[in-house]
Amino acid sequence: MATFLYRIGRWAFRRRRLVGGLWLGVLVLAIAAAAMAPEGKEEDLSMPGTESQKAFDLLDERFPESNSQGAEARLVFRAPAGQRVTARENKAAVEDTLGSLDGGDQVASATDPYETGDVSEDGTIAYSTITYTADAVDLTEPTKNALEDAASRARDAGLTVEIGGSALDADEAPGGTTEIIGVAVAAVVLVLALGSVVAAGLSLLTAFVGVAVAFGLVSALAVPLGLTSTVAILALMLGLAVGIDYALFITSRFRDERARGSEPEEAAGRAVGTAGSAVVFAGATVFIALVGLGVVGIPELTKMGMGGAGAVALAVLVALTLVPALFGFFGRRVLSRAVRKAPSYRRSGSDRPHPAPTAAGRSGLGTRWARFVLRRPAAVLLTAGLGLGAVALPALSLELGLPGDESKSVETTQRRAYDLLSEGFGPGFNGPLTVVVDTSASSGSGDTRTTTDLVATTVRGVDGVASVGDPVLSRTKDTAVLTVVPRTAPNSGETKDLVHAIRGAVSGVEAETGAGILVTGTTAMNIDISEAMSDALIPYLTVVIGLAVLLLMVVFRSVLVPVKAALGFLLSVGAAFGVLVAVFQWGWAADLVGIEQTGPVMSLMPILIIGIVFGLAMDYEVFLLTRMREAYVHGASPGEAIVGGFRHSGRVVAAAAIIMVSVFAGFIGMSSPTIQTMGVGLAAAVAFDAFVVRMAIAPAVLALLGHRAWWLPRILNRVLPNVDIEGEALSRHVPASATAPDAAVPRLSAGRDLP
Repeated sequence: MATFLYRIGRWAFRRRRLVGGLWLGVLVLAIAAAAMAPEGKEEDLSMPGTESQKAFDLLDERFPESNSQGAEARLVFRAPAGQRVTARENKAAVEDTLGSLDGGDQVASATDPYETGDVSEDGTIAYSTITYTADAVDLTEPTKNALEDAASRARDAGLTVEIGGSALDADEAPGGTTEIIGVAVAAVVLVLALGSVVAAGLSLLTAFVGVAVAFGLVSALAVPLGLTSTVAILALMLGLAVGIDYALFITSRFRDERARGSEPEEAAGRAVGTAGSAVVFAGATVFIALVGLGVVGIPELTKMGMGGAGAVALAVLVALTLVPALFGFFGRRVLSRAVRKAPSYRRSGSDRPHPAPTAAGRSGLGTRWARFVLRRPAAVLLTAGLGLGAVALPALSLELGLPGDESKSVETTQRRAYDLLSEGFGPGFNGPLTVVVDTSASSGSGDTRTTTDLVATTVRGVDGVASVGDPVLSRTKDTAVLTVVPRTAPNSGETKDLVHAIRGAVSGVEAETGAGILVTGTTAMNIDISEAMSDALIPYLTVVIGLAVLLLMVVFRSVLVPVKAALGFLLSVGAAFGVLVAVFQWGWAADLVGIEQTGPVMSLMPILIIGIVFGLAMDYEVFLLTRMREAYVHGASPGEAIVGGFRHSGRVVAAAAIIMVSVFAGFIGMSSPTIQTMGVGLAAAVAFDAFVVRMAIAPAVLALLGHRAWWLPRILNRVLPNVDIEGEALSRHVPASATAPDAAVPRLSAGRDLP
């Protein structure tokens, strides 16, 4: 692989105008396709095969005139202090408000609270349910404006009015202030790490190209593939983070090769052949982990994984082709100012600097840290391991759920409507359950009404049920729908137990009557998805860990290094989950990230974070240990290899981690709970993995293992493919002048057996 990528790097450098033109053309086409494509639709979260989803599908089939998951709004009215909403003046104001909506575009119906009895027992709060003929994302601005204008009419009459439901839900768009701050921090880190504005700009430019192409493709394919705004934001987040990092690694290796005496084209080829090999494997791990999200069975999660995987694949392609092409355009300006101004940088008939023999021997922070770890490996391992374990402890209390209006800011009308309904009708009113009774397949003629009455009686007898509404029959009279209101809030553990209790209670009615009885509703769907996520977590984690061990065994030709990497990955993921629980469930430092209401962690987050962090963790493992392996293969002792790896890659890996944390943290300020949770989780996971696991635990373990760290059984040595990620084969393809060994890394001694 190293030889193949070496040729790609040299070709891209020589054909830089062609490569640059091709990427410019791809960029223009992607942007044009996105501009001409129709706007995509947000889709409801679903999970085929669950009882809730089966019920929703049945409702759409038996009640075609209504949309079981369509847009809905609740106008919640509260009378002034000391008055009742049933008073003549207040009643007139409510009826006038609802009359202004009657017959409006996209309005299917608006209930009258005085006719349906939707008035609280004390008479101070009432609500009207407005249903629409379209999904929430398809509601037009005039329709939403009409709803808000109707609420304003009632407020002018002295009533307190709030709007709940899905009608006013808005999509989250990228491009906020916090994302810009994250990119600005990344730019500053790049300049400090590379010592060159041009080199920093090169990394940012190539990352932006990859992100723009990915974002354009997601936008263009939004309608045919059903991609949502969350998919686009995830592609933007991942593409930007890994794009900058991959360009940084290749640029850093290019500068190393130039400093060692290689001519520009040779340096570009060797940079892509060595660091590029690590980029390919790191990108492949992220890609496979994200694509693997499809096995969970949630369409939205599958699309998020595919969108993120596509962005990562584009970042790899850009790093392998456009980055070396830009080396040719920028020339010596890619090097740091200190190197360009140094006396040792002299021209010798070509744009090749003479190597500085003392450069490799400088004792930087990475070198000093590596030597410190080598002196006290057990203490470092114990301290880092116990520290991460302590941070991970809150993860034992992890609760999964899906956010509703209760998780929104108290400044929003949806949250205030939620609170009013809870006050007037009980906390369970905001999360009603829907019981669907299907008698079409029952034996004999069957009486749907009789069966439904039996179901209603059974459900009323379940502890925790506040009320059961009157049944609604389909036009064919073979399906009935019951609305069940729990006594507890939608996200409470009691409501989860209630859903299982109802399903258990009606199973006897199913056996007796032959009818199909399904429990659904938004609350039940959230419970089903959360449980499915919990059930899939361990199998998915097992697959990811197995994949990590296999890939790293191929890359490093070692058994213990992959095992150490996998265990370290578990520690960093556990610590990230601990942070999510502490922040989103317990409310620690919630004000710092703009969280006003604590609650369960989003159901999709654990698996999504595992998939993403797995790949990113392998990024740092591959980039840091590749230089260690390279030094060890060339004859360095295990301790010298660790020091050499930190000397060459420690600073770059640290900079890359800071950049990635900054990019992820930049999305915390968004109002979408999904993106906000993802930003906190990914930023924490990358920080723990890069700075604690890879830079403390990994070298400590390697120091304790010594030569055993690089041991591989002979049978595996014969079976596993040799991908040559260290670029050893390049010595046979590159002129000797371009492959001068680092003065700080000793050559192979006679008779030394390679592992």
